[in-house]
Amino acid sequence: MKNAVNRSCLLFALLLLPFTGNSGPTTNAFTEWATQDYLLGDWGGARSALSKHGADFEFFYIGSLPSNLGGGIKTGSAYQGAIAATLDLDSEKLLGYAGGTFHISGLWLHGQKLFSANYSGDYNRVNLVDLDNAFRCWEIFYRQKFFSDKLSLKLGRLSIDSDFIAPEYFTCFGQFSLLNQTFAYPSLPFNVYSAPGFPASPHGLAAMPIATPGAVFAWNPAPQFTLQAGIYSGSPDRSYSGTRWPISQHDGALNYFEAAWRHNPGTNNPHLGGTLKVGGYYHTSDFTDAYDGVFYAAGLNPAPSQHSGNYAGYLIAEHQLFLENGKADPAQQGLVGFFRALAAPADRSLTQLELDGGFVYRGLIPTRDWDSLAVAFSYLGFSDDLRRAQQDINALAPGSFVPVDYENVVEVNYRAQLTAWWTLQGSFQHVFHPGGSAALPDANVFILQTTLRF
Repeated sequence: MKNAVNRSCLLFALLLLPFTGNSGPTTNAFTEWATQDYLLGDWGGARSALSKHGADFEFFYIGSLPSNLGGGIKTGSAYQGAIAATLDLDSEKLLGYAGGTFHISGLWLHGQKLFSANYSGDYNRVNLVDLDNAFRCWEIFYRQKFFSDKLSLKLGRLSIDSDFIAPEYFTCFGQFSLLNQTFAYPSLPFNVYSAPGFPASPHGLAAMPIATPGAVFAWNPAPQFTLQAGIYSGSPDRSYSGTRWPISQHDGALNYFEAAWRHNPGTNNPHLGGTLKVGGYYHTSDFTDAYDGVFYAAGLNPAPSQHSGNYAGYLIAEHQLFLENGKADPAQQGLVGFFRALAAPADRSLTQLELDGGFVYRGLIPTRDWDSLAVAFSYLGFSDDLRRAQQDINALAPGSFVPVDYENVVEVNYRAQLTAWWTLQGSFQHVFHPGGSAALPDANVFILQTTLRF
């Protein structure tokens, strides 16, 4: 295991060597190839021709090798990969009317068995592509903008993480500064799934790579302010192909609401920018009581009580703390800080509080303008009602449970922009209380990941 990790670290360092110097203004075939936006360039002119007529496409490849160095369930490594494809059609270029966009995307998730479930044991999942293998449709939607883009309506198969609790500064699809899934999309909203051992239900959350029928309405009266609301099917499509459109009154509906305020937006404003988002969600279906659910899972309560609906509130704040060359710098070299907080009721949720935050510095090393160094911390507090039920059962049958409490993770990540279309990342993560209790020893994980744009 140590030899495999040492080889991964050595490979990471060696791949950086040819790109650490400043090559100056010299232009040759290699530098032109390395600085073009895509590995395959303009596809012999096809990409530009299609874009001119309103069709834009992207292909991404993510290859990841997470390794559990110690603690958790067991040591070991697993290869995990993903290919994502997107296509966007512009209504004005294609049909002559403005404001319309049709989007379709798909994913091929492949590799070895799930990593967190078999090695590190954490609830958050340390690896971004630690997902079940599938070849599936992802999102299909049509968005129409009205009144000089101040209003928009989006309809189709949607992933909630594309629109809500979405960061604008520290990460984005294809440019992930952190690899733990909770920093891409927080873990607490997954409370709308049934807790393990509780009565089965169709509840769920449509987050990458899962989508569900839904609609999002957004109002953007000024660059500084956005108000949006979304309604989604309460049970997402979890099939292998991702081609079902599940809509049922029994499944309920999942509703999201969010208000966003932007400080000093735009590159024309010389001052440091930031965002503040406040929102929440409400699922309309019934949820098992957390205290009763533990007794049900232990075979001590055949009919646990139910609660009508489940909900949470959240806040996300990001701000540029320092820019080396101002907003006009294409690389946006400088320091960004972020903080998020989410809270949910303990009587019907698996987790009740999540806090995370950190810093991302782009261009910290001279001549490495597009590289990023990120340091982040997350706290996930499990339900007090779950803990109380486990303690009460232990009083009747000592040793039945190691009561849940919290899971923390610290991640240090360096993402190297080897070319304009190729990145290589090394991520070290320390997981405290994997799975939310002291049943497993703290885990130490190293991930080597690469991303390509075609």
